[in-house]
Amino acid sequence: MLAKEQKQSVIGQYQTHTTDTGSPEVQIAILSERIGQLTDHFKSHQKDHGSRRGLLMLVSKRRRLLDYLKSHDSERYQTVIHKLGIRK
Repeated sequence: MLAKEQKQSVIGQYQTHTTDTGSPEVQIAILSERIGQLTDHFKSHQKDHGSRRGLLMLVSKRRRLLDYLKSHDSERYQTVIHKLGIRK
């Protein structure tokens, strides 16, 4: 899980307005941060298969959100991909 301060900073970077916490951009950014943390976790805990399953579920959820954003507003999709450095 993300610490409260980390989550607030990620939300602050990607929010579209002051009370935005649930837009696809914010959700994708939070998921990307958690995916990065889990990836680091697996460098020292290779056999943690339960967490690996959770990682795969997070990646799938992020992919679905990116697909939604791409189909509804491709310009916002491109900016999120570029900001986060995610491959297409």
